[in-house]
Amino acid sequence: MLHANSAVRILIPLFSVILLAAIYAARQRPLFIRRIYGLTALEEAVGRATEMGRPMLGVPGLGGIDIVTLQAVAILAYVARIGCRYRTQLLVPVADTTLLPLVQETLQDVYVSEGRPELFEPENVRFLSNRQFSFAAAVAGTILRERTAACFYFGSFFAEALIFSEVGQQIGAIQIAGTPSTLQIPFFIATCDYVIIGDEFYAASAYLTREPVLLGSIIGQDLCKLLIIAGVLVGTVVASLWPTYLPLIKGFFMGAG
Repeated sequence: MLHANSAVRILIPLFSVILLAAIYAARQRPLFIRRIYGLTALEEAVGRATEMGRPMLGVPGLGGIDIVTLQAVAILAYVARIGCRYRTQLLVPVADTTLLPLVQETLQDVYVSEGRPELFEPENVRFLSNRQFSFAAAVAGTILRERTAACFYFGSFFAEALIFSEVGQQIGAIQIAGTPSTLQIPFFIATCDYVIIGDEFYAASAYLTREPVLLGSIIGQDLCKLLIIAGVLVGTVVASLWPTYLPLIKGFFMGAG
């Protein structure tokens, strides 16, 4: 326990320094972050909806106000910003009443910041149902009625994921999904054009905005992960070889003496 506590006291300050250094470096010059195809395709999907003259649909999952849902709302705000420039409406059905005013205010701020507040329609953000499969059926009905050309699924999803994403596939909509819900990723892969997996979901805000603090934090976290992996590998090698080579090392020094 003493060794573990000592390691924590060393690693926490070290990781803090790495994160601060990465943020500082991001403020000085643009840092490289690998291409995430699902996020790169967001603008393509909005463009397709604009060309077809049909609306878009964005579902922020079934979660309440938590980290995953807030990240989903941030991604949908980016989609709404592009859609605002092209005058393409984004429909956002929600399954949590506490999320309704948050999404409405977020999208309204997007339209105001783009200088087109008159294009914002509060009814585009709709509370459908707080019951899982009722919500799924309502979303599927919205996709069919509105003939949405692009569908975005970001957030926490469960068994309902396949219901509305399959409907979107049937009408030929381009679909992009991202979720940390690992059990639903295979269903999104089967029905969507692009799927954002694992840490890519949490890196979305940094990737889309290129904001130095967010970008530096992501790169700093990756450096810390690499440091941990390197430490595990070195420790494994040393622990494996030490019993074998320790007698040889002792014999060498004793012979030299």
